[in-house]
Amino acid sequence: MNRLWIGFVPFGLVSAVHVGALAAGVPALAGPTKLLLMPLLAAAVLWGGRGSRWGLPYTLLFAAIAFSWLGDGAGTFFAAAPTVPMMLLFFGVAHLCYIWLFWRLIPVRRVPAWAAVYGLWWIALLAVLWPHLGGLLIPVAVYGLVLGGTAVAASRCHPLVTWGGAFFLASDTVLAFRLFLPDATPDWASPVVMLTYCAGQGLIAGGVVVADRLVGTAARRERAGTAG
Repeated sequence: MNRLWIGFVPFGLVSAVHVGALAAGVPALAGPTKLLLMPLLAAAVLWGGRGSRWGLPYTLLFAAIAFSWLGDGAGTFFAAAPTVPMMLLFFGVAHLCYIWLFWRLIPVRRVPAWAAVYGLWWIALLAVLWPHLGGLLIPVAVYGLVLGGTAVAASRCHPLVTWGGAFFLASDTVLAFRLFLPDATPDWASPVVMLTYCAGQGLIAGGVVVADRLVGTAARRERAGTAG
């Protein structure tokens, strides 16, 4: 199991460089490293999942990573389109993939009572941002529901996934304030957005790999017990 994490080292290193570049105000480095994050995370999953059967869990995980990459690069890949709606679209699809994965394929428990805090989060966020959203009120509200749904679904899974969902939620919460309340957002918000984003995506990916391996191990033990 320890070798599983070797594949995540490049992702972790580039994440640190990217967050550091944002903190230091070096856009020439922050831009390219941002676009490297999701490809490196996909490579980490390929490394960690080697030897496992390719099934729907990995398909959904890679789809979520791919759509997250498009969301990361929305301003670069789709320069002629408005950036924020494109980001909401691609990350929204990524979250739908995560919800399917967490809710149906790798859960280990029912939704815990504490997950109700995510519903309160959605209400509070909209209450604060409402006057500043303009024509994006409905898209942001829908995206918030999907984002909160990801966090709730993640609460049913391996602790790594649960924490990953929480960090992802934290990242998009800070990003929402940065986008719609820029005058009230400190300069360190941008590095915090990406720090929590990288942590969230990395924990989710690692948690899915671990969960898949645990399921595979349990299946092998069951088959061995049946054969015995």
